Amino acid sequence: MTSPAAEPRVRVAAYVIRRHPFPALLVFDHVDSPDAGTQVPAGGVGPGEDAQRAVLREVAEETGLTGARVVRRIAVDERPHPGTGQPRLTSFFLLDAPPGGSPAWEHRVRGDGADAGMRFACRFAPLPLERPLADGQDAWLDRVDPRWTASGTDAGGRAGG
Repeated sequence: MTSPAAEPRVRVAAYVIRRHPFPALLVFDHVDSPDAGTQVPAGGVGPGEDAQRAVLREVAEETGLTGARVVRRIAVDERPHPGTGQPRLTSFFLLDAPPGGSPAWEHRVRGDGADAGMRFACRFAPLPLERPLADGQDAWLDRVDPRWTASGTDAGGRAGG
């Protein structure tokens, strides 16, 4: 007898773009866990929570950035978690960054999620990225602008051979 397939964890991920003085993507690194890799804000959607509201909440919780504006959903990625193999369904959204602000800062995560208290070094990284993001999070940047794939990846965010 086979067990029923697990329901995927519903998630959102944010491509927050600052366009001036040059195109740049909001990314962060875990200050206390550098091996986690460079990432974009992402996380779970709460029960009954709208995905657009969830992506704005995740950006604010993980980076402290408020005032971003959702432009559109870019893609829905259905890949398992790289560590646990559990199913995930992640909607990637394009957001415009608010004008002004610092190009880099440190933020301590607030809220009651698993990442509460973590310190993230946030910055706007010039596009195209120098290196791929952790967990293939940059896989959909080419749907915003084909020139924005990371060095060493093809247009789908896959490592080049």
